[in-house]
Amino acid sequence: MAKWGHGDPRWIVEERADATNVNNWHWTERDVSSWSQEILNELLLRVHVENEDGFCQITDVSKIEGEASINNRKGKLIFFYEWTITASWTGTSKKGIKYKGKVEVMNLSDENDMDDLDICITACKDQPTTPLTALMKKEGEKEVKLALQGYVTHMKKEFSQGMILPKAPGDSTPTHTNVKMEKKNQSGSSTASESPISGVKIPTASFSLSETFLTSPEELYRVFLNQEMVQAFTHLAACVDGVRGGQFRLLEGNVHGEFGELVPNQKVVMRWRFSSWPAGHFSTVTLHFTARGGETEVSLEAKGVPRSEEERMKQGWQRYYFDAIKQTFGYGARIC
Repeated sequence: MAKWGHGDPRWIVEERADATNVNNWHWTERDVSSWSQEILNELLLRVHVENEDGFCQITDVSKIEGEASINNRKGKLIFFYEWTITASWTGTSKKGIKYKGKVEVMNLSDENDMDDLDICITACKDQPTTPLTALMKKEGEKEVKLALQGYVTHMKKEFSQGMILPKAPGDSTPTHTNVKMEKKNQSGSSTASESPISGVKIPTASFSLSETFLTSPEELYRVFLNQEMVQAFTHLAACVDGVRGGQFRLLEGNVHGEFGELVPNQKVVMRWRFSSWPAGHFSTVTLHFTARGGETEVSLEAKGVPRSEEERMKQGWQRYYFDAIKQTFGYGARIC
């Protein structure tokens, strides 16, 4: 046994009558979910942007689902938080005309940097076209990210106090760590995420698929661009802004991208990627819709697919798009 005064200062129990969990050295956890919901609601309701077309602001936060906690393990603070958020925005033109839309945040968590945060901003379906939607998508998204970053910063500042008690002089144990550094992969090595180096050339491949559906080109075209219909055939929440330049995110965030060229009932071009692909790398997926009597043939062309992902992407499109659409909407093709 170490002489009094010469042991690990984290275990010194003088001036502590109970001598338990000294300096919160053992695992200590604090649930901050309710506090987080209040702060997120407050910060998001402050979002306000304007330009020469009018102004937009978040007027209601209808859903904040998830949890948050702060943990202390051997002098290290670990922050866990995971939230999905749905809010409403209102735009007012210079003429006083009101417009409404939705803001969806699908992956606010300790595992994602703010730059990787996916925010889907759309206008309500019954709203006429307005430049205020573009204002919200560009400047409003920036303000939403600032609000969410403010929440994370405030949480770390507010709840770090008291989680680790003062240490004895000379103890250099770190008092804060990012949860990413704590997670291990199956082989035991650290999985602290580092973005793949940009500019590295990735070997790519191209492939084609075709499928026939018992429906019209008009109806099938709508299936790929309508958020409710996408949610129906994927059986999961999705964010789909079916306009040129609009973003989409589905299958729990495993697939996301942006719509490029759109020719109604004839052609859809997308920048498409799996979230596991190197940062910033997208394939180009083109869908052609051709009427064949009472059926519609869909021809898919995919370019710029990471070579190692070609088979996975083929199978994914066949199973989670084509087969799922047939099963959900009854568009199974006749066997000739």
